[in-house]
Amino acid sequence: MSKFKYTTITAVVIANMVGTGVFTSLGFQLLSIQSGFVLLMLWAVGGIVALSGAMTYAELGAAMPRSGGEYNFLTRIYHPAVGFASGWVSATVGFAGPTALAAMTFAAYATSSLGGSASPWLLKAIACGLIIILTLVHGSTRRNSGGLQVAFTVLKVAVIVAFCVGALWLADVPQPVRFAFAKEDVSLLTSGAFAVSLIYVSYAYTGWNAATYLSGELDEPQRTLPRILMLGTGVVMLLYLALNYVFLRVTPIEAMTGKVEVGYIAADAAFGELGGRFAGLVLSLLLISTVSAMTVAGPRVLQVIGEDIRQLRLLARTNADGVPSVAIAVQSTLSILFILTSSFESVLVFSGFILALNSLVTVLGVFVLRFRQPDLERPYRTFGYPLTPLIYLSLTAWTLVFVMLNKTQESLLGLGVILVGLVAYALFPQRD
Repeated sequence: MSKFKYTTITAVVIANMVGTGVFTSLGFQLLSIQSGFVLLMLWAVGGIVALSGAMTYAELGAAMPRSGGEYNFLTRIYHPAVGFASGWVSATVGFAGPTALAAMTFAAYATSSLGGSASPWLLKAIACGLIIILTLVHGSTRRNSGGLQVAFTVLKVAVIVAFCVGALWLADVPQPVRFAFAKEDVSLLTSGAFAVSLIYVSYAYTGWNAATYLSGELDEPQRTLPRILMLGTGVVMLLYLALNYVFLRVTPIEAMTGKVEVGYIAADAAFGELGGRFAGLVLSLLLISTVSAMTVAGPRVLQVIGEDIRQLRLLARTNADGVPSVAIAVQSTLSILFILTSSFESVLVFSGFILALNSLVTVLGVFVLRFRQPDLERPYRTFGYPLTPLIYLSLTAWTLVFVMLNKTQESLLGLGVILVGLVAYALFPQRD
């Protein structure tokens, strides 16, 4: 059976991360924070958290190199029920939700760039069409899947760099945004608004762990997985800081506040109406790689669940090239249901909360595994342990507490999904 290449998995990590979050989050953050320094600190802190998580996941992935991500880790560290609940979260929300968001953002950017004011149902139809096309491609062969992913990811990084340079060069007048630290920033940095905004940033960084979902389809995962996780996360952190600096530097704050398509608005401010439409259209095309990457990584969780639970073995079915075509179709169907039934912001907060909680329990697992299995072979050990995972745990836990206080409905819904997963596990107790 063929394997994915190192470059393909790295492309999946980068493309999973660079997408909906960075092209939409700033508009929501500006509703409560309008300090350029604090906003960039949001993205810097989010990057540090993601890097800390990536270094911790690298140890777990090298020690337990099987596809499935958190499902694989938590099953072995805690209990199969915990692993199943995590896999349930990944399958129903962790990938299906973000895939839907990325497709919805693609539709919003594309129609705005073409100068149209599309109806909600047309936007939904465009988003669903994109998912269906990518489902057919990724459900065919690894060659088609990997080639498409690498090409779109290289294009994405190149266009983002070109956009940043061009916008700074061509913008008529830099916006009067303060990027230097001031005394009033102290209260903002420790506020609930900062913590809630950090969940948007955490969502934007979601995907740094994507390589762990494909470990079983990677050559020499013990050696290459840590490199992929840290390289992909580091590149994305630099891109995010650059993009948000450019957005704030070239675009009036009031034009972006509360808006979804901040990238298009920034392009319009920097390049004029015609240039902005073209740049916005290009940015919309880049979101294809985000939907594509999630369509590659997410179904591997369903596949592994199907391998472990006899009643769900249909999910493990693969085609002649070893591609889990049934799992891909199931995830894409769930994404389409999200598009047809949910609003953008509710899915964003809901997905961000539950994914942060999922990774929190996984990162905590590095301490549990070292205690329970000290002699387990660990080809890679977390750099800076125990400080690195503690940074991730403390900042993520702080964010989750404030989200539960300020976005209680979405938080309770996320906890409800986990509970449903545990109930579902009880209904499928027999394992192969």
